[in-house]
Amino acid sequence: MEYKLDNNSASIISKVWSFCNTLRDDGVGYGDYLEQLTYLLFLKMADEYSKPPYNRRLPVPKEYNWESLVSKRGADLELHYSILLRELGQQKGILGQIFTKSQNKIQDPAKLYKLIDMIDLESWVVMGADVKGDISEGLLEKNAEDTKSGAGQYFTPRALIKAMVECIRPEPMKTIADPACGTGGFFLAAYDYIVKNTQLDRAQNQFLKFKTFYGE
Repeated sequence: MEYKLDNNSASIISKVWSFCNTLRDDGVGYGDYLEQLTYLLFLKMADEYSKPPYNRRLPVPKEYNWESLVSKRGADLELHYSILLRELGQQKGILGQIFTKSQNKIQDPAKLYKLIDMIDLESWVVMGADVKGDISEGLLEKNAEDTKSGAGQYFTPRALIKAMVECIRPEPMKTIADPACGTGGFFLAAYDYIVKNTQLDRAQNQFLKFKTFYGE
């Protein structure tokens, strides 16, 4: 089953990819860009979830949350971002695991601010998995195509993943295991297939969310 992105989603993906090309001039590769993008998107989405209508209590310290980033500029922003990554990496639980050994790879404060501003302009929580998946998969594919990165041997093209999933035809209430899941490309494709081809009830939705996927 094919899907088409709306104009706004396509525009967001285009901006994210084009900014990566700008950073490459400063020596920031696709892999490093995707890593920094992941950290910043996590903080932005955590900020969105902490506000209405979600109002969730999240473990991100106030002094190192998303609003602490958007309020700074220049050298102050670069210094704060570096400290933020280090401090969040020392937190307990899943937060510390996400930011373990994280480092700032964007040394130009003006470009770091531009990336933060680009992310801040969008509401990421309401975006579908297709949009965020396209951003991630697109950057990974570009990284694999870069002969200097040597990542091509580890990357399975999304079109091939989609074809394999359509042959397997995953079903609701069944577990899906990938012992070498990497970035979870097969999981994302399987999730999309199940959601698009099945009218899920509440129990099936819960199973899909919490019990379907297993990998390392």
